Amino acid sequence: MESETLRGLLDEYAELEEQLADPAVHADQARARKLGRRYSELSPVAKTVDELETTRSDLVTARELAAEDASFAEEADRLAERVSALEAKLAELLLPRDPYDGSDVVMEIKSGEGGEESALFAGDLLRMYLRFAERQGWTAEILDATPSDLGGYKDVTVSVKSKGAEAEGVWARLKFEGGVHRVQRVPATESQGRIHTSAAGVLIYPEPEEIEVEVDPNDLRIDVFRSSGPGGQSVNTTDSAVRVTHLPTGIVVSCQNEKSQIQNRARAIQVLQARLQALAEEEAAAKAADARRSQVRTVDRSERVRTYNFPENRISDHRVNYKAYNLDQVLDGELSGVLEALLAADREERMAEAQVSGD
Repeated sequence: MESETLRGLLDEYAELEEQLADPAVHADQARARKLGRRYSELSPVAKTVDELETTRSDLVTARELAAEDASFAEEADRLAERVSALEAKLAELLLPRDPYDGSDVVMEIKSGEGGEESALFAGDLLRMYLRFAERQGWTAEILDATPSDLGGYKDVTVSVKSKGAEAEGVWARLKFEGGVHRVQRVPATESQGRIHTSAAGVLIYPEPEEIEVEVDPNDLRIDVFRSSGPGGQSVNTTDSAVRVTHLPTGIVVSCQNEKSQIQNRARAIQVLQARLQALAEEEAAAKAADARRSQVRTVDRSERVRTYNFPENRISDHRVNYKAYNLDQVLDGELSGVLEALLAADREERMAEAQVSGD
């Protein structure tokens, strides 16, 4: 019943189980977390295979008994349906995985057209994602922010991390959030009650534990400045905030959340590496003419992905024709509905591709 690929995964699972039982492995927390995450990825496969083998064996027995006693026929039919369901589940589990599904993420939210209203909406999106992270038990940290005069954000950068070695990490849940988010509502700045449309851009990319992109120090321009709060006011008296510019690409990363200049510099370079890695993968995918929606497409801010309509309390995701009238709950972090719709569409697409390639 087992293909060569499946046998290899089961062998890897057994080896990981043995390694994780070794106390010496846990002395290196980074290695233990990496092994634990891979173990979590393979656990559903191993458990499904075990259940499928057991159910198939039970089915054979039930059919033998049904040949002698018709009362077992119904049980055999039930087991046959269960075998089919488990085979479908296993086929889905064996689909090619996004290698970054277990990764933490860095998210940037930028105001767009609409001035202060757009900045206020960027603040609403930030709160939405922070509340969602809180509901998931994740840790969210604002790395850099440029507040607007009315309490919104011109731009803000956030790191979101899971606490465990999960197979389905932050990236797996949030990777389709990149793009242009549009809002329709009466702005706080509108005196005549007219509905305006404005937008904010979301850029999200994985922050893998092992950065493959090397950064040449000669390609960097590093500036230091004082951390600022709302309205641009200085919140400390030392130049601890750091702005790193990658000269070949023009990418700029700022970090002012850490307490020292050295910490801010290290964190900014780490974020820069993650952005460069995402950029390299995007370019590679473009050269390969990969038309499938994948993790690299989610960094495209030019793609309008969602509309938040306040008068109708409606949220619409244009990629999967999702529509719901619980915008107030969504903005309070209840994103499960729209995220599940996106994940389901992605699974269907990958299954269809697998069937085509298998024909």
